[in-house]
Amino acid sequence: MNVQDLIAIDVHTHAEVSCRAPADDYGREFDEAASKYFKVGRRPTILETVAHYRERRVGFVMFPVDAEFGTGRTRVPNEEVAQAAAQNSDIMIAFASIDPHKGLMGAREARRLIAEFGVRGFKFHPTVQGFFPNDRMAYPLYEAIAEAKLPAIFHSGHSGIGTGMRGGGGLRLKYSNPIHIDDVAVDFPDMSIVIAHPSWPWQDEALSVCLHKPNVYIDLSGWSPKYFAPQLVQYANTQLKHKVLFGSDFPLITPERWLADFEKIEIKPEVRPLILKQNAVKLLGLAGA
Repeated sequence: MNVQDLIAIDVHTHAEVSCRAPADDYGREFDEAASKYFKVGRRPTILETVAHYRERRVGFVMFPVDAEFGTGRTRVPNEEVAQAAAQNSDIMIAFASIDPHKGLMGAREARRLIAEFGVRGFKFHPTVQGFFPNDRMAYPLYEAIAEAKLPAIFHSGHSGIGTGMRGGGGLRLKYSNPIHIDDVAVDFPDMSIVIAHPSWPWQDEALSVCLHKPNVYIDLSGWSPKYFAPQLVQYANTQLKHKVLFGSDFPLITPERWLADFEKIEIKPEVRPLILKQNAVKLLGLAGA
């Protein structure tokens, strides 16, 4: 990644539309509910996302979400995301997603994706995948990630996925309380962990875990900065200034909207470049500044 040429690095974008695999319309009602919640329309392909970010000189991390066990819906292939990143390495980094319910087969897949496709991290969504992060079921997968010294991102807090659907679409918010990530940080102290999103209604839990555990970060994706809780802004400006990361949640929130709103909140001038790029450079092990 050409770090010096970038104005920012977005650590949280989604691969939702494959350029190769046929669309899976099973569970389309989840997309429709999320589109209504976030007020978004058509979802871009992976290559359209690359063009969007390159035009804006913003680097980005992209991943699919594998929730095949609980939703029955086919994921966007990890291999496709990784190959797109390899072909656009000046601007893009690939993370993979593997449903923890796949057990040892999932751990095998993780090692293969790392060795053969060069993925640089992994994404988990406890609410959609239906598991507590500290469930031992997931530990073989974490072990594969930790062996490679790669980071893992965990969705936290409320989810727009399922919001407004009957019974929330069967999804349970309890899985995404960030306090459950505390156990993972203890048991895998050398694996960098990112708590994704302002973690409403558990913002204080996320701040506490991040402050207490050296290997834990917070990304600011999924919310416009103008809605950040005061305590999140306070800690981002002070004790956690080296551990807070820019993330948009694209395509649900665009980087240009997020960055414009970020300009309007009270973040110290010396902290802004840390959040926008420098902390991601450290997390992702990138050269340059």
